[in-house]
Amino acid sequence: MSNYAKVENALTGSPGSSIKLRGWIHRKFHVGKKIFIWLRDSTGYIQCVLEEEKVGKEAFDSFERARRESSVEVEGVLKEDSRAPGGKELEVVSGRVVGYSEDFPIKGGEGVEFLLDNRHLWLRSTQLNAVMKIKHTIIKLLRDYYINDGWYETTPPILTSSAVEGGATLFKVDYFGEPVFLSQSAQFYLEVLIFSLEKVFSITPSFRAERSRTRRHLSEYYHFEVEAAWMDMEELMKVTERSIEYVVQGVLEERQRELEILKRNVESLRKVKAPFPRITYTEAIEILQRNGVSISWGEDYGADEEAILTRSFELPFFVTFFPRSIKPFYMKLSESDERVVKGFDLLAPEGYGEIIGGSQREDNYDILLSRIQEQGYDPKDYYWYLDLRRFGSVPHSGYGLGIERITMWVAGLEHIRDAIPFPRFRDRTKP
Repeated sequence: MSNYAKVENALTGSPGSSIKLRGWIHRKFHVGKKIFIWLRDSTGYIQCVLEEEKVGKEAFDSFERARRESSVEVEGVLKEDSRAPGGKELEVVSGRVVGYSEDFPIKGGEGVEFLLDNRHLWLRSTQLNAVMKIKHTIIKLLRDYYINDGWYETTPPILTSSAVEGGATLFKVDYFGEPVFLSQSAQFYLEVLIFSLEKVFSITPSFRAERSRTRRHLSEYYHFEVEAAWMDMEELMKVTERSIEYVVQGVLEERQRELEILKRNVESLRKVKAPFPRITYTEAIEILQRNGVSISWGEDYGADEEAILTRSFELPFFVTFFPRSIKPFYMKLSESDERVVKGFDLLAPEGYGEIIGGSQREDNYDILLSRIQEQGYDPKDYYWYLDLRRFGSVPHSGYGLGIERITMWVAGLEHIRDAIPFPRFRDRTKP
């Protein structure tokens, strides 16, 4: 099994070397008495040439019958050929069809709904292959940065008894006769863990029962979340911008080919270097008003307004100090102005908008209790969260990053549905 090479290794091999490959037929065509196939595996494509006198009539006939997406194994000699993809081709001396494919339904030019209905097959496409590799690298780089910086990865639960955000966006689940909810965020559990591990992070699925169906919304997505003891908002923002720089520059280095496949303009990504610009919520409202948006201080804004804000910046940028009325109870009130909280959003440029939301957390028991009550929640549902403020409370901060949101930005995607293998959003649950 281990003597099969990957296509990317074959393309860097020496002409004349003997190589065994296996994968799927991406393209197939005849020229004279030869069969040309583009063999695809997880690493790329290579042209393979079959002649009956070299492989034998039985093998040649089986490849003649094989359609696109049939799985095959081949062995041959590597040759240079500038006309072939990658500049090399394999002259096949033996091969077999492992699994024949029926007529593949995706031929090019299909609509979005058809491709969503056939997502299980569309994931084989060159474009989605590139997106998933970029996403893999983003997750790897996030892990690398935070582990190297002394953070611990943890595994918080997905079923929860209390809401982190608004209760109207919760999915209810029956848990042995008791109602629980699919997690919107691991934040509260991560806050528990900082009293033991101090700096923690997790990568978990999150669920939002929002009615929104926009280019940036999913009902199920992956959440990278961090919490740190002894850290205020400003310190966390510095960690945030350094980690995002690390991720973006790492993708540029490791995924050049995939960015080229997606025709991503990488010049804007090259500029992503810390520190990032900072504006307050108040300044953001003023920018929106100058751009003709009818909005007043104290009102929340959405994706359209975020896109307008991004016109003023070439880099990701922070928006800070939001009105307390539009932010959750756990965000710490500003000491200088209790109308606002010590929270921040990180917005990606080029119209992509928010990718991170974070804050310094309220560490005072009495203030947190009053904020829970102020927003209409029952303190009994948060007794254990309040306990964290009764037994050795410390200043602490955290954020949540949408993995699909940052993938959408870095890969230059038009819609977030292409940043996840099986997108779940309003009115769409299959396959």
